[in-house]
Amino acid sequence: MLDLVTIRARPDLRGAIHAEAFNRLWPAFMLHDPVAALYFETPHFDRYLDTAFAVIDPAEPGRAVGRAFAVPFVSGEFGRDELPDSGWDGVIRWAHEDQALGRRANALSALEITLLPECRGRGASRVVLDAMRRHAGALGHRQLFAPVRPTAKHLEPFTPMAEYVARRTAEGLPADPWMRVHVRAGGEIVKVAPTSMLIAGTLAEWREWVSLPLEASGAVAIPGALSPLWVSVEQDSAVYVEPNVWFRHSVL
Repeated sequence: MLDLVTIRARPDLRGAIHAEAFNRLWPAFMLHDPVAALYFETPHFDRYLDTAFAVIDPAEPGRAVGRAFAVPFVSGEFGRDELPDSGWDGVIRWAHEDQALGRRANALSALEITLLPECRGRGASRVVLDAMRRHAGALGHRQLFAPVRPTAKHLEPFTPMAEYVARRTAEGLPADPWMRVHVRAGGEIVKVAPTSMLIAGTLAEWREWVSLPLEASGAVAIPGALSPLWVSVEQDSAVYVEPNVWFRHSVL
């Protein structure tokens, strides 16, 4: 059984959860979302030590076999009647604003759950998700949200996210495996976040990130992306806009 421990409680694992072993499990371009700096860079990250986690195997407690990140924010107030269409980026901005203005958070949004390949399967992701729900309740938050990145969507980047989300198995569950984990954990789909992550760069930067020539303007499928990359050779730039799916969970 895996355990979720906060970096507040285990500061010795802070470096481990930022290790290259985890970063390389994500497409390289995803490490260049500028909004991420509002959470992950010092001094901002120091404010989130109670909602940044290492996943450990109790048999080997000195080693992180996974990581999870979440951010507290104010939901349902200050004109926030709906979750932001800007998803991952948007909720980090909300949390940053709440911190700056001294507002008391009433909700938690998951940002990431990543497990090393050796720990995947056998329901490990569900264990971590449920542990995050319990932690949200322990902190006094009313709800846990998540801008979910469907794990199989990258296989068909030109399919609209709303169409993808609507697909169901014979049992009535979402066709996407990661979305199924959330639904089986009691999660409710709220809506699509069409502009959840926005990553822009020069063509030279994008060629380095995706190892493709990008020699023509237009929409291009790139490895690991949930939607096409929009390339402009004329403007020497490309922009990736990723949709995610907002889920709502009750806390434990």
